[in-house]
Amino acid sequence: MDKIWLKHYPPGVPAEIDDRQYNSLTHMLEESFSTFAARPAFKCMGKTLTYREIDTLSRQVGAWLQSRGLPRGATVAIMMPNVLQYPVCIAAILRAGYVVVNVNPLYTPRELEHQLKDSGAQAIFILENFAATLQRVLERTSVKHVVVASMGDLLGGLKGTLVNFVVRNVKKMVPAYSLPGAVSFKQVVAEGKATSLAPVTTKRDDVAFLQYTGGTTGVVKGATLLHRNVIANLLQVEAWIQPAIKGKQIDQINIVCALPLYHIFALTVCGLMGIRMGSMNILIPNPRDIPSFIKDLSQQPFHILPAVNTLYNALLNHPDFQKLDFSHLMVCNGGGMAVQKAVADKWFSLTRVPLIEGYGLSETSPVATSNPPIATEYSGTIGLPLPSTELAIRDEEGKDLPLGQPGEICIRGPQVMAGYWNRPDETAKVMLPDGFFKSGDIGVMDERGHVRIVDRKKDMILVSGFNVYPNEIEGVVAMHPGVLEVAAVGVPDDHSGEAVKLFVVKKDPSLTEAQLLDFCREQLTGYKRPRHIEFLAELPKSNVGKILRRELRERKVA
Repeated sequence: MDKIWLKHYPPGVPAEIDDRQYNSLTHMLEESFSTFAARPAFKCMGKTLTYREIDTLSRQVGAWLQSRGLPRGATVAIMMPNVLQYPVCIAAILRAGYVVVNVNPLYTPRELEHQLKDSGAQAIFILENFAATLQRVLERTSVKHVVVASMGDLLGGLKGTLVNFVVRNVKKMVPAYSLPGAVSFKQVVAEGKATSLAPVTTKRDDVAFLQYTGGTTGVVKGATLLHRNVIANLLQVEAWIQPAIKGKQIDQINIVCALPLYHIFALTVCGLMGIRMGSMNILIPNPRDIPSFIKDLSQQPFHILPAVNTLYNALLNHPDFQKLDFSHLMVCNGGGMAVQKAVADKWFSLTRVPLIEGYGLSETSPVATSNPPIATEYSGTIGLPLPSTELAIRDEEGKDLPLGQPGEICIRGPQVMAGYWNRPDETAKVMLPDGFFKSGDIGVMDERGHVRIVDRKKDMILVSGFNVYPNEIEGVVAMHPGVLEVAAVGVPDDHSGEAVKLFVVKKDPSLTEAQLLDFCREQLTGYKRPRHIEFLAELPKSNVGKILRRELRERKVA
């Protein structure tokens, strides 16, 4: 394959990474715990744990897990927001020789039951706020060991007690639950002190994570990520961002972890890459609370801030955000959904740091492409394939298409999953004989190797035989000064088969449908113009802020 993109790599970025420098993620974790022992590792709600403390706590929790008699390779679930127990549990599970199953804490009982049963999880660490959900499904799963954590467990004596009191009694955030046989996180740590973590030889091809896909389409499936897959991706991302970091006089890089650690983007780009680099991860339990989020940002310099477009937009539209000091900021990775030009331009204007759009999936650990971290202008693309990554644009028959022709984005590289957990039929649909993974996304590659997402196959709107791509429509409408957020979907139409419908959240309360239609008439050709507009107070989003077009498509035409 002619890797035309390599000619356009930023200076200093290698064509390949060496992912064999670690035998496993456990090897990487223990190296960082030793090398950076005295450094702060994770900060949350004003409390900081050092690498030495994470090392000690994860040994204790891992030893407790082993004492339960779980077989090597057993699956262990974590169902928490971004709290200090999360990185401790990840390290403990991996070091004890088990597999991490990340669970969205806002799952409904039906969704939780499916994931626990599908993964075969034998144990779960869960924050008490969500224990009532587990209670409703536990007896129908294979979970035998339940560990219940509280928000204040690792915050220290008086502060921890106060936080737990407020969460339980003032904010009423812990519904009543009954889980006979469950043990507390503090009890696990105490019992773990009385035993030792037995050394486990973990190999590169052992399973590290079952990362369940977002569930916006079809049955939720577990992407089987091996130790080597995740190692490769964190090294790829680290190599990619070096041009923005190199030469800066910084004792320790601070990474803002606002996206939830159960999401693969945050897990790799914040948590694990941060540990590898000896960074401090600033955990944000609830990024939707923008005032509290901004207050957390104001308390120390922040250097790397990964997020999704909707979160960047929300920050930009809060007056207090503009008062922050951005002089230390170096890298802002946008992923999970398309970055809109209006947001990217405003972000750069305020911070003087580019909002670099990348692209990936749970199945690719996740990052496959990214714009250069030193770019100064919005490109409208998802950038170039990362080091050691190959990308092909293929037609329905699996044949490579010429540059400039839209087709399915197919990815090959060390970060590509081993397959879907216990679903060989689903794996066969996406894994090609030559090792390429079929993403399901439609894209175009230009002569520089930059790739532009045209859209998801499922989201494409067919208007009178013409393909209309929602990303384009949304990008245009988002430029209207009266629009805060927008989503475009296709709805049935008697004349054209499908028509474009907009769902809009107003920034200017006086914005009217007629004004938007006039704007679209100036910006879009006839068949791309919306036939319907509906104003909403907010758009439905996943927990990481990705707009759920499926839910919007299911609404009746207003």
